[in-house]
Amino acid sequence: MGHADLIDNEQLLTPRLSLRRPTRADIDTIYRIHSDPRAYAHNPADALANRAEAEDRYQRWNEHWNQHGFGYWTVHSQLQTHQPLGFCGIKLMQLHGRTVLNLFYRLDPQAWGNGVATEAATAVVNWAIAHLPDQPIIARVRPDNTASLRVAARAGLRRAAHLDTAGEDGLDWIFTSNWPDDAEPVHDPRP
Repeated sequence: MGHADLIDNEQLLTPRLSLRRPTRADIDTIYRIHSDPRAYAHNPADALANRAEAEDRYQRWNEHWNQHGFGYWTVHSQLQTHQPLGFCGIKLMQLHGRTVLNLFYRLDPQAWGNGVATEAATAVVNWAIAHLPDQPIIARVRPDNTASLRVAARAGLRRAAHLDTAGEDGLDWIFTSNWPDDAEPVHDPRP
């Protein structure tokens, strides 16, 4: 889907999109998208009940940026100046005993169906491969979320069934770009 130009870690540009570090001005967009049942249908644990929860989420995102110099970006159209389209980025987390970069994308349902998620996710994956080459990139996708499955694959991630795991909302299928072939998952013995 084209390449992304890095202005700095805080902004990526693609042919159609501008991805920039979230600011406090994005809290209303965080709330608007994460309180829309269509946007979190496959991940109900991500639902927000009020603006205060959106502010807490923004604070967590901002703390990740402050600690690591990367995180989730706010996705904007370069062609239109209206409200943000959603969010896409990576955060550090643990999967099977390894530190990984978890790819996240969540868009306003109004922006669905025209390749925005794929373009944003591809830009983020390419940025991560270039700037954090030793960190495996993963996407955790609910098996029945066919649109998200397609985005993960189109962003260059491949299905890694041996890494599947229980998530907050049920089984997560794992997609990865660079899980080391010699690294077997360490399974948690707890039920």
